[in-house]
Amino acid sequence: MSEDEPATTAGRLRIVATPIGNLADLSPRAREALLSADLIACEDTRRTGRLFQSLGTGGRDRRPPLLPLHDHNEDRQIGRVLERLEQGDAVALVSDAGTPLVSDPGYRLARAAVAKNIPVEALPGPSAILAALVVSGLPPYPFTFLGFPPPKQGKRRRFFEAHAEVAHTVVFFESPQRAAATLADAADAFGPDRDAALARELTKLHEEVLRGSLAEIAAQIVERGKLRGEVTVVVGGYGRRP
Repeated sequence: MSEDEPATTAGRLRIVATPIGNLADLSPRAREALLSADLIACEDTRRTGRLFQSLGTGGRDRRPPLLPLHDHNEDRQIGRVLERLEQGDAVALVSDAGTPLVSDPGYRLARAAVAKNIPVEALPGPSAILAALVVSGLPPYPFTFLGFPPPKQGKRRRFFEAHAEVAHTVVFFESPQRAAATLADAADAFGPDRDAALARELTKLHEEVLRGSLAEIAAQIVERGKLRGEVTVVVGGYGRRP
C-alpha cells in the first residue's frame, strides 16, 4: 500500500472534547462517541470515570475500558492504542477537560495514527481558550495561544519577553497557585498598562472575568491571596487598543 492510499482498517481515532466545567456542555455527538467506543484513552481514569457516571450509563459494565494516557506515559501507550486501531477498534481520546492535544496529552498519539493512515476525527466542543477569548473584550483574531508559561520565574520572564511585541492578542493558561507571580512577570514583560482579561471557573456557577490592565488584574489577585479554578489569561497585542 502506498503512502497516499487510505488504511483498510475500520479503526478510527476520535478526539473528543469534554466539558471544562458545566457537564451540560458535552455534545450529543461526543456522548455517543464515548458510549460506543471500544477503548477510551484518557488523561485521568478517575476523572473520566466520573464523567461516565454523569452520563447515567449504569455502571462499569456499561462503560468501555479506560486506558490511562498522559504526559508521563504517552510514548509507552501509543503502541497499545495503535494495535487496537489496526485491529479495527474505535478509540476515543479525551483529556481531563476541554479539547485534547491543546496543552493536554494526545499530540504524539494523533501524529502516530496519521503516519499509519489511520483515520483521525475531531469531535469539537468546549475550549477554555475560545471561551476566555470571546468574553475578554479584546480583539479575538488573530491570536496566539502560548500554553502554560514555564513554572520557574527566570524562564517565565524570558518566555513573556519573547512575546512582548507580538502585535495581536495572546492567550495562556496558568494554575491558580502561580497566577499572582505569573501576572506580575507578564506585567513586567508586556508593560503594566497592557489591556488584559483573566477568566476562571469558566462555564461553572462561580465563573468570573476580570478586565483591565495587567497591573490592575495582578494587584487584584495579590489582594485575594488565593484563587480557585484554572486560570486563562488574555492579553492585548503590542501597540493595539480594543
